[in-house]
Amino acid sequence: MKTFFLNIVSTIRANKRLWVLFLTLAKVSSTSAQSNMLNEYVQEGLRNSQTLKQQQFSLQKAVYALEEAKALFKPNISFNTTISAAQGGRKIEIPVGDLVNPVYTTLNALTNSTKFPQISNTSEQLVPKDFYDLRFKTTMPILNAEIKYNQAIKKEQISVQQTEIQVYKRELVRDIKIAYFNYLKATEAIKVYENALKILQESERVNESLIKNGSANPTVLVRTRNEISKIDAEISNAKGNQLNASAYFNFLLNKDFNAKIEIDNLDTSVLNLNLEEGHREELDKIQAGININKQLVGLSQSYKKLKVGASLDLGSQGRFAHIASSDKNFFNPNAFVLVGVSFDLPVYSFGRNQLKVKQAEMDLAALDTQAQQVKNQLALQAETAQNSLNSAKKVYESKASQISTADRYYRDMLRRYKEGSLNFIELLDAQTQITTAQLQQSISLFDVWQKWVEVERAKASYELK
Repeated sequence: MKTFFLNIVSTIRANKRLWVLFLTLAKVSSTSAQSNMLNEYVQEGLRNSQTLKQQQFSLQKAVYALEEAKALFKPNISFNTTISAAQGGRKIEIPVGDLVNPVYTTLNALTNSTKFPQISNTSEQLVPKDFYDLRFKTTMPILNAEIKYNQAIKKEQISVQQTEIQVYKRELVRDIKIAYFNYLKATEAIKVYENALKILQESERVNESLIKNGSANPTVLVRTRNEISKIDAEISNAKGNQLNASAYFNFLLNKDFNAKIEIDNLDTSVLNLNLEEGHREELDKIQAGININKQLVGLSQSYKKLKVGASLDLGSQGRFAHIASSDKNFFNPNAFVLVGVSFDLPVYSFGRNQLKVKQAEMDLAALDTQAQQVKNQLALQAETAQNSLNSAKKVYESKASQISTADRYYRDMLRRYKEGSLNFIELLDAQTQITTAQLQQSISLFDVWQKWVEVERAKASYELK
């Protein structure tokens, strides 16, 4: 029985040292003090995140969209050609014979010759039988407010995407840390149960010896083995939780689900330090949205502004039959240059444009109101996260006190058991209370860490690189 008692005492002392470590204050930064290993995992997760890579693609797409908007002010050159052939349709009758033949007859009579033959009337097909229109068309806006506002909107959309990336990074940092603590929580639970199992196995060996010597009732052994079965089941459940926690943690790091997770010592002194307030990117996102809506208001009001554009056409058009019968260059006979300047100024649209402006103004007003609401929500998130952390610390302190109480209770039960005034079932119950207290304290410690991570996220204290 001596070994059995020593195992209990050593377990209690180990948890007391953990408690003392928790109360020790050290002036260290909140990022480096947690765990160098954990910070390395966080950086690995930020590097390997597939979602972040997707968002980087979206950011690059927004950059390309801005470049496209800038290119709208530059000339646009296109090549257009039309080749047509037609048969039938309306015709234009041309009475050439009726007009010319009397003159030709008179001339032949005067010259006493047949130099002027008679010709027939003719007709021309209204739709050309063979026709081509070939041109290089150049257009360029000179004055267009819509293009200017569109360019400004694309620029703000880049800011929105950049803040989206920063927000996701903070969310990923929080998820990785919480997943890491969940893994440590499951690992620590396994250790507590395995320690309890060793104590019960030692108790089983001692009770078997006592029964052989006639100093104990055989039912004591039955109860011990029953408790061993329960602990075995708890260990299996804890290992399942550990596997799940490990798989999720590795998933966040984009690694194999069964990859080994290194466990580093955690400096609990950081839990008592006040985290500094950082800048919440969500506010930048809201502000970028407001800026976009301001540009949309300007865009809707741009209908009142004059639009000026210029165009230049270089080309050739005509009939293939004429070209085929001509000895000149293909383009020269029918080449043309066409220069144009366009002006567009709406006069009246029965109020449609003004209503569009009103709609854009209402969207902007709604977003301004939302900005204040988001500020309040972020402040509330930070406040509730800090309150939850304070409560978790108090729970941890109470669990440490419970271990001390369970220790005293067990020693009293042990003394009475040695004196023969207590049965083994009551002693086993005291030992179970210590195991439960140890497990609850371990869980409560990692609950404190997780609440601390929530505060870090709510205050945006983690320094993103």
